[in-house]
Amino acid sequence: MPDHVSIPAGTPESRDMYVKIQRGIRLTERLNATPYEDADAIRAAWSELTGQPVDPTFSLIPPIHVQHGLNTRLGRNVFINQGCTLMDIGGIDIGDDVMIGPNVSLITAGHPLEPSLRRTGITAAPISVERNVWIGAGAIVLQGVTVGEDAVVGAGAVISRDVPPATLVAGAPARIVRRLDER
Repeated sequence: MPDHVSIPAGTPESRDMYVKIQRGIRLTERLNATPYEDADAIRAAWSELTGQPVDPTFSLIPPIHVQHGLNTRLGRNVFINQGCTLMDIGGIDIGDDVMIGPNVSLITAGHPLEPSLRRTGITAAPISVERNVWIGAGAIVLQGVTVGEDAVVGAGAVISRDVPPATLVAGAPARIVRRLDER
């Protein structure tokens, strides 16, 4: 999906999106009914949800909430803890060796800011989580953001701007606390 798109209500694109969201919710409900002990079944359900094979190193603790799944891409050795929300209309790219804490939200879609336009459609932009990132519990990453390689997002942080590689960010809105490659 291209960067920063608008999907007006009542268009063929919005109807297609709605069908994909219905599918995603249905498949996510099925995935969430899978026992945690059956990691192979969880990976199979994730693969069906996203429409792509999943690496055997992928680990997920249900429940999870996924908008439609078809715009979510995972690398190798990704861990997603329980209670996460992935609103992936704008696209979510998660690199290798990423750890996502409980109750993290990756939100790629929203509505226009102008009051008269809020109910006329949605806006969307991708999220990219690069290699070896750790996103702490309850953090929120908003549309259009890239979290750079080796970065750490502190628990409860709200990420509305790109996070540079190898930095610790925290707060709402998030700010750089320190570089991680300095001693």
